[in-house]
Amino acid sequence: MSRRSALRLAGKGALLTAGGALLTVPAQPATAGSGAGEMSVTGGQPVEGLTTPSFAPTGRRPKYRRATWSQQFQAQHGWTPAGAGTASSEANDTASFVRGTQSVRVTTNGTGKQSYVRKVGLPAMDLTGKMIRLVFRVTDVAHLAKLDFYAGSGSLANHFVWQFHAHSKTSANYVQSGEWVTVHLQWADIAGAAGAYSISSSGVPSTRTGITDLSFAAYDDSAGQVTYHLQAVELVPDTSSVFPNGAVSITFDDSHRSIHDLARPAMDAHGYSGTVYNIADAIGTKDFLTIDQMRSMQDTSGWEMAGHSYATATHTASYPKLTAQQADEDFRRLREWLVSNGFTSEHFAYPHGAFQKTSDGVPVDLLASRHFSTARSIISETIESYAPAMPYRLKALTGINDGAGIGGTQLSKVTGLGGKLDRCAKNGDWLILCMHKIVEGAPASSTEISQKGFDAMMKEIDARGIPVVTVAEAMQYYT
Repeated sequence: MSRRSALRLAGKGALLTAGGALLTVPAQPATAGSGAGEMSVTGGQPVEGLTTPSFAPTGRRPKYRRATWSQQFQAQHGWTPAGAGTASSEANDTASFVRGTQSVRVTTNGTGKQSYVRKVGLPAMDLTGKMIRLVFRVTDVAHLAKLDFYAGSGSLANHFVWQFHAHSKTSANYVQSGEWVTVHLQWADIAGAAGAYSISSSGVPSTRTGITDLSFAAYDDSAGQVTYHLQAVELVPDTSSVFPNGAVSITFDDSHRSIHDLARPAMDAHGYSGTVYNIADAIGTKDFLTIDQMRSMQDTSGWEMAGHSYATATHTASYPKLTAQQADEDFRRLREWLVSNGFTSEHFAYPHGAFQKTSDGVPVDLLASRHFSTARSIISETIESYAPAMPYRLKALTGINDGAGIGGTQLSKVTGLGGKLDRCAKNGDWLILCMHKIVEGAPASSTEISQKGFDAMMKEIDARGIPVVTVAEAMQYYT
């Protein structure tokens, strides 16, 4: 086994990946009397064998944004659960709630048609400078297809729609079974408009005022029913209240040397600093960053050196393939390695964006919270916000490339008219870009972008006057 495919961790176990490769993983024995390192999951079940983190997060987490308008679905809320896709509902469900004493419960009928919780005829609202905050729960996501939200007027004859969750059968999902989830919807993320409402070619909605109708909509996959609870629909100040032109974070995964050699000069030309999510085990090996390069980027150009995994094998397998004890040990060693080398970032990105449960049933994002202040995914159903709705599931746009026939996100979708940069600048959001390798020629995979394409993207950000901030800098605005 090569150096890059082996773990340099004390203690070894074995992990057989889906492809049949045998990887060594840490099997740190439980430390006697280490109760301070223990944690519990939903229901209070303890997770044993976890050692106390060497460097726990300092608590630099975003402040909670207070609602300027709120519907929490308590008694006499006046909203109607209905729709062709609804089998049953309870407008005042006292069995499951996370605020007050009740929520709205709805069960779909397994036909794939729309099920909703709706209110029309509200006093007209001005949503300028506001984003919509949703708090909800899906009991079992096995048959969930998607979730939408509508805001409009004229009994929704005029409306904007946000398609804020499309459920995946294979990848990590922002919405998971049995969890109370918080989602922020910003104007930059509008997916469509109808009636008297429209979206300009540059991605700007025709109005943000006179909103009288709101609707939370769920769709099953036509193969089974879905039960969901709606707890809150609220308005809170959006990203534009801090960044009128939005903000961009330029992040890189996997510690490729091309980040230093090709991306850094292009960003230095504009005074931009990025965030690199590093694999400790790869540092100093062929085609990867060295410690000296990392320190130069941090100390001379203001870059942030964050964490991605300690071991290359852990990155290859991803944390959900490990036990909670193995995953937590890799987190611990990663943070310890970063700090011991002078890199004090408290931010992390999941390998492959995977934050599902470990092999023994512990949520990976819960483990991440023991060691880091935020954790970034590669989910981009909607773009991230200030403050983020769920700091351990930060959303990011990945696979950005200027190749042909290699998948991912075409660069033109970012830089073109009405693309992600236009929407960010004209509506205000926090656009986190995730890249991996910069290449001098044509990219060969969706994890590569050409030097020419990357340089062009930096110029487009600059032309729009969008501020570029590291993830750590972004968090400082709300701490």
